[in-house]
Amino acid sequence: MNNFGDLLGPVVVEHLARSAGIDLATPRVGDGRTLFSVGSVLHFAQNGDVLWGTGRNGKIEAERHVFTSLDVRAVRGPRTAAFLRERGITAPEIYGDPGLLVPEVFPHLREIAAAPTREVSIVPNLHDFPRYRDVPGVVNPQWELATVLEHIAASSLVVGSSLHGIVVAEALGIPARLIAPEHEDPFKYHDYYEGTGRRSFTPAADVASAVSAGGEEPPSLDLAPLREAFPADLWADGTSAPGSTLPPTHD
Repeated sequence: MNNFGDLLGPVVVEHLARSAGIDLATPRVGDGRTLFSVGSVLHFAQNGDVLWGTGRNGKIEAERHVFTSLDVRAVRGPRTAAFLRERGITAPEIYGDPGLLVPEVFPHLREIAAAPTREVSIVPNLHDFPRYRDVPGVVNPQWELATVLEHIAASSLVVGSSLHGIVVAEALGIPARLIAPEHEDPFKYHDYYEGTGRRSFTPAADVASAVSAGGEEPPSLDLAPLREAFPADLWADGTSAPGSTLPPTHD
C-alpha cells in the first residue's frame, strides 16, 4: 500500500548517498545492519541498526522496543531522543525529519512553490483519508510520490493530519496547519514540532478552522547538522548494505 510519507525515506537516502559520491549500483557486503530514516519506525530497529531522522510511534508500547544498542546519528525530535536515552542509548541533539530535505532532492518544487496555483491543499493521514475523500482540494496520500509533492508545492496553504504533508510544506516555506488526527497518537507531531524549535502548536479541529487559523508558527530550520549526520560511512567502508528500511507508518 503506497503512502507518500513512507516513500520519502529511500529517495532522500539515495540522493544524499549519491551526493557523497557513493555508487549505489556497486554491490556491498552487508553486516545485517539496517538504516532507518523517515517515519515512525523506531520499534522495528534491532541491536546495531542505524538511526538517521527516524522517530518513535506513540501507538507502540515501550516493551515492543527490544533493542539495547543502536548507532544513532540523528532522530526526528527531542521526544524520541529522550525515549532512547531513558533506555541507556546515546542520542545526539541532532533533530529533524529527513523529509525536510525534499527541496534539495527535488529542486523543481521550489519553482512550483514560488508561483502557487492552489489556494488550499488538504493532506490527510492515510487512515483519515476516507473522511476527506470527496472534499475539494484533498490530496490522496496514496497518489504517486511526485504527484503528491507537486500538489503540496503548488499550494498557498497546506492543512491536514499527514505529518509529512506538514513537513514537506514547511520545508518549502509554505504555511501549514495540522488538523487533529482521528487515528494517530500525538507523539510524532510533538516530536516534529519540538525538533524544529517550537515548544507548542495548535491543531485545528477541522478544515474550516485550519484555513481560518492559517499556518502554524514557522519552523526554525538549520538542516546542516542533519545533513552532516548522514551515515555515508555505511557505504564508504563497505561494511553495511545500502538502503532504508521503511515499514508502513502512515505518516
